[in-house]
Amino acid sequence: MLLAGDVGATKTNLTLYTAADGVLTAVVETHFMNQGYRGLEDVVRAFLRDRADVPVAACFGVAGPVADGRTRMPNLGWVIDAPALGRVLALERVVLLNDLEATAHGIATLPPDQLKVLNPGAPVVGGNAALIAAGTGLGEALLYWDGTRHRVCASEGGHADFGPRNAAEIAILVRLMERFGHVSWERVVSGPGLHSIYGALDVPETPEVAARIAAATDASATITELALTGGSARSARALDIFVSAYGAEAGNLALKALATGGVYVGGGIAPKILTRIADGTFVRAFTDKGRFSEWLGRIPVRVILDPKTALRGAAAYLAGMGARA
Repeated sequence: MLLAGDVGATKTNLTLYTAADGVLTAVVETHFMNQGYRGLEDVVRAFLRDRADVPVAACFGVAGPVADGRTRMPNLGWVIDAPALGRVLALERVVLLNDLEATAHGIATLPPDQLKVLNPGAPVVGGNAALIAAGTGLGEALLYWDGTRHRVCASEGGHADFGPRNAAEIAILVRLMERFGHVSWERVVSGPGLHSIYGALDVPETPEVAARIAAATDASATITELALTGGSARSARALDIFVSAYGAEAGNLALKALATGGVYVGGGIAPKILTRIADGTFVRAFTDKGRFSEWLGRIPVRVILDPKTALRGAAAYLAGMGARA
């Protein structure tokens, strides 16, 4: 029995899997809100309490960088140490992966119906691949081919300098520089980034809509809803800029990774705005790279639809079914 976890800033998803003949089967899954727990150890204890099926190993995808089997989650104040967790919970093996690493390991387990094709391209067998995922932040990972299979390489590419491509994006950059100083791609291509784009626009807004967004618990979700339903021209413009910037950075990642095997778009945002992601704006920005535009047009681009890909990837890593780290 294998324990897989997806540890985010606000909630933790845990699943017990069996692995046999190259097939992962979920046995039980539970979601926990992190608030009120002192650390991951307490969450796992609550999950395993009174269960007859006890895992022998665990793998957790965590929202943050991992070094030497250890990570600190500043939003929670949690410090997660894999060896210590293994000792306390009597597990033979505990592995920590960056959440994008976990998702990358899960790609190979996805059935075709959990991938939305944005650009079919002409994939190269044994070519490198890449993963980009916008959600609360912007994550990026590489899957490079070692001659036998893909290996996963984590990155913090979302924190690289944002590069505006037109007058509208330059104006947004100036506004965000006044606010943040350094402006990364994550400041633009993320949930909070959509809200920042909206705030930086000089497009008029009705008082009613402005008040609704100001009062929203999740302003970005409200902006998205208004954009998709035609309730706000300013929201629609913000979402258009967001999707185009998302595609542009995905194209940048494809170039840096030589991702002839394809680019995968993960995270929680893309499936929620799938109609807009798939309307051509994303792919046009993806391929708009001057002399390399034709080359990028041959790169497959797919959106990951399964929200449990990181969980499956963590389990696949333990079972030896995912890409190698």
